[in-house]
Amino acid sequence: MEIMIILISASLLLALFFLYMFIKASRKGQFKDTYTPSVRILFEDNDIKN
Repeated sequence: MEIMIILISASLLLALFFLYMFIKASRKGQFKDTYTPSVRILFEDNDIKN
C-alpha cells in the first residue's frame, strides 16, 4: 500500500512539472507561430550552397 502512495505522489509531481514547463513555454511565446513551420519546407533556401 505504501508503494501506491509513493507512485501517486511521484506521478503528481511529474505532472505538475510538465504543467509548469508548458505554462513557461506558452508565456515566452513559443507556440504563437503556427503557420511558418508548416510551410517552411515549401520555401527555397538560397543561402545554402552545395
